[in-house]
This record gives sequence, structure tokens and C-alpha cells, in this order.
Amino acid sequence: MTSASGGADMVDWNLAVATATRLVRPGPEVSRAEAAAVVAELRRHALEAEEHVRAFTGMRSSSLAAATATPVLVVDRPGWVRANVAGFRAVVQPLVEKLQARRANSAAAGVFGAVGEKATGIEVGALLAFLATKVLGQYETFAPAEPSLEAPDSPAALFDKPRLGPEGPGPGRLLLVAPNIVHVERELDVDPSDFRLWVCLHEETHRTQFTAVPWLRDHIQSEVQSFLAETDVDPGALLDRLRDAAGSLGAGLPGAGPREAREGAGNLLEVVQSPAQREILGRLTAVMSLLEGHADVVMDGVGPAVVPTVAEIREKFQQRRDRGANRLDLMLRRLLGMDAKLRQYQDGAVFVRAVVEQVGMAGFNRVWTSPNTLPTKDEIHDPAAWVARVAR
Repeated sequence: MTSASGGADMVDWNLAVATATRLVRPGPEVSRAEAAAVVAELRRHALEAEEHVRAFTGMRSSSLAAATATPVLVVDRPGWVRANVAGFRAVVQPLVEKLQARRANSAAAGVFGAVGEKATGIEVGALLAFLATKVLGQYETFAPAEPSLEAPDSPAALFDKPRLGPEGPGPGRLLLVAPNIVHVERELDVDPSDFRLWVCLHEETHRTQFTAVPWLRDHIQSEVQSFLAETDVDPGALLDRLRDAAGSLGAGLPGAGPREAREGAGNLLEVVQSPAQREILGRLTAVMSLLEGHADVVMDGVGPAVVPTVAEIREKFQQRRDRGANRLDLMLRRLLGMDAKLRQYQDGAVFVRAVVEQVGMAGFNRVWTSPNTLPTKDEIHDPAAWVARVAR
């Protein structure tokens, strides 16, 4: 009744993958020949995007080894699930160890441990099934170390198949989720080849950020580990925070009152945070806003030269972001913090454009000097303050 790790992970990761794979909606209908053409084009565009991003940003990988050690994988929705389970399993290990220590002191550890692993595996699987339909691409910062791929199910397999682990964290990898890209390009009714390159430009920017800035990954990993180390695993304390936040998660949704809409509501992550975690998350929010905004600026900056329909794509894509979805989808997005992700794109892009306008791309690139030159959460909303502190 435990996971493949003999109960050491607190989550039945294999069950999580099986649950997500069973629940995830199928992608758009395409023939095998069409799917093969999409995969091949995404691989070509990923290589092409690398040079475009380097030329536009002036950022170069710190070494050839750094660039080649971060592979580009084209995956389907189950492949995205497998990749994220592997990364999540690696990054939450410190929290797992805290929970293990607490469970060891419980008389009911043997019974509830096995049941808990199954229940949590199902919950994680259901969450990943929802998210697997939303992501176009992703730079996986905490991907497991090589070997990162399993042998394909058959010689004719189209998609890469990430391993589940349990290797330690590796240098990272870039994921392109082919079914989701095809779904959105059809929904927007845009030129497929242009849209695929546009998406690759965004994701390749993330890959360049981490291969050109050697300290960036370790910095983010350190912040995440500090956040997890501050996690209070006492059920009573968690229940108190959940009780305090009860009723607030509907704020900002259709039908919410003026006070709710004005004050907003936290997502699940915010609900269970300690004060120390809020401080850490403020720094993480700032750096993630920088990374996402920078990628958005690059994809639009490179676009006019290599993506003929970039203006149409951006307009329709932004309308899709602004339009949102149905009430249930909006509530899930808020619960999972996905609305905060959209704000990161917007706030970060405003910051990057303002700084580049004031001091040029070379001046902006001073942001990659060290953790001390990253913008603070306040500076993301006040680019002139960052320019005064760093770029000048």
C-alpha cells in the first residue's frame, strides 16, 4: 500500500502519474502524420529560437556544456505529467523529511501513512491532470539529473518520455507540450508555424536565462528550499490558517461583492504561509516576474523579424488571457495561484520594457550580475527605483 520508494516519499508518485494520465483530457484530434510534423517543426523552431534569443538579448550560455546539458523535450500531456512529478519529487524532499519525522512519532503512522500516500497521490494526480491541459511550454528548473528519458514505448513513438526519478536535481530541461500548442493555435485561428516559433521564443528565453546566468538556478533553489524549511507541519496551526482564510477564496470571481473584489483573496499557497514564508515568496515573486516578463518582451521583440503574423498572434493571445474561462475554471486558477502567474507576465513585462527604454538592453542585463542586482518586489512596480539602485 505504499509508493515504489517503500513509503519514504509520503506520496505515491506512481499513483499520481496513473491518476493524472487517466483523468487528463485528450488533446486535439490529429492524424499520426500531422502529429509527427508538429513534433519535427517544434524541434526545428527550438533550435532556431536559440540563436534569435541570443542575438536579441546579448546573453550567451556560460559554457557549451551548460547549453548542451539542458535538453529540449517535445512531450504530450502524460509526458508533461511525468516530467513534473519527477521535478516536484526532487524539490519537496526537505518537506517530506519533516513530515517523516513527525509521522515517526505517531502511534498510527503505519496505518495512516499508507492511506495518506494513496490519498495524496490521487490528489496530486488530479491537480496535474488539470494543469496538463494549460501549459504550452515550460523550462523545468529542477529536472532530475540524467538519464532524463526512458526508452520509447515503441520504435515509432513520437514524443519524448521523461523518467520519473528518483535521481537528484539536474541542470534543467525545456518542455514543449505539442497537443496544447496545437489546441491554442486552432482556438486562436492563427498561422500554426508562426505560433509555434513564437512559443519557442518565449520558452527558449527561459532556457537562455538559466544557461547564461550560472548562479540563477542555485539562487532560486535556495529560496525554494528556505520556503519549504519554514513550513509548519503542525495540523493545528494549518487548520487555524485555513479557518482564518475561509470564505475569502471566492473574492474577485464573478458575483463577488465590492469588498471582496477590492481586497482580493489568497490562493492555497498564500493561505498556509507563515510570515517568514511570505517574505521569501515576495523575493521569489519578484524574480519570477522578471523571468516571465523578460521572456514576453523577447518573444515580441524578436517576433517582427522572424514571425510575420506576430502582431495578430499577440493580440489574440492577450484577448484569450483577458477573457479567462468559466466560473469553475476561474476558481481553480485562483486556488492554484495561476492568476498570480498571469500577473507576473504583465508586471514583469512592464518592468523590463521600462528599464530597456531608460538604459538599453546592456543596462538591463546588469540584472543578471548577482542576486543583489535582481529587482525587489517593490522595484518590479517601480522600474526607476531599480535603475537608480543598479543600472546607474
